[in-house]
Amino acid sequence: MKNKKFEFILGDLNVEMFRDVLKKRVNINDILLKNIVVNINEIDQIPEEDFIRSLNSVLTMRYLYKQIDLDLYKNFFNGRTKKLLKRVSSKDAVLEDQDLRYLNRFLLQTIYPYAIRRKIIGFFDKNSPAREWTESLIIAFVLAMVIRTFAIQAFKIPTGSMRMTLIEGDRILVNKLKLGPMIPFKDKRIKGYGALSRGDVVVFKYPENPKRDFIKRLIAFPGEIISIRNGDVYIDGKKVEDEEIKNIFYYNRGDYGAYNQIVKVPENYYYVLGDNSASSMDSRFWGFVPENYLIGKAEVIYWPPNRIRAIK
Repeated sequence: MKNKKFEFILGDLNVEMFRDVLKKRVNINDILLKNIVVNINEIDQIPEEDFIRSLNSVLTMRYLYKQIDLDLYKNFFNGRTKKLLKRVSSKDAVLEDQDLRYLNRFLLQTIYPYAIRRKIIGFFDKNSPAREWTESLIIAFVLAMVIRTFAIQAFKIPTGSMRMTLIEGDRILVNKLKLGPMIPFKDKRIKGYGALSRGDVVVFKYPENPKRDFIKRLIAFPGEIISIRNGDVYIDGKKVEDEEIKNIFYYNRGDYGAYNQIVKVPENYYYVLGDNSASSMDSRFWGFVPENYLIGKAEVIYWPPNRIRAIK
């Protein structure tokens, strides 16, 4: 039978609706396909279920053949295919049996496999809500990582070595910009906007295990000579009068903090002590903190609510 009217019976979806789909005037996501039958006699015996899925794939593609990989489907995507598809999208489309068979083979062997792939990665469609959510999450994650790496990082206090300034469970924010953040995977630091001061509470990598982070108070800078006598800290022979340091009693302990012991801080290293001197593993025991192990200055306690305050 030649010159047979090309028409799909798609439940409530007719050929005019199909043309609208091709012309992108219909929101395809709102179309529900229940039945697909080809109104042509003596057509190749194609399983109805396969054909239903194939045509459904066509209707769920926003640009139809323009989205098909031309190299992958070059055996089918040719001038004849384009011509047939354009004729389908025109008013009063009429196709001969042989053209219809060809178009059916095209649907089954090209668009349907393509649609399967689209189902797997369909959320990457630029109009897909899933893609929008994914993009938002990716952007938020990247921004969070950039902020965490180069600007501000959150930490949780695990021990009481800094009591009462910081107690177990406090969550703090550490400013990396003042000292300057380290460049990932490189032993270099981006220049910061300021410098650390004596008495600052700092977070750093533990020298004996860099995978762990410690928090202590900065006491002495590179090249300075430190000693601890009668609970007081002396730098270059002078008693430290900084409020944050002089109000703490420091015990003489360890290989770098014995009574009357004088210790010189090497270049590019720092000497740190915990506020809870009786229960703190600090520079008195394991020595000095390398400059490139410093992470940043602890600025504020942000959790729990009753502990919110600036760190001094």
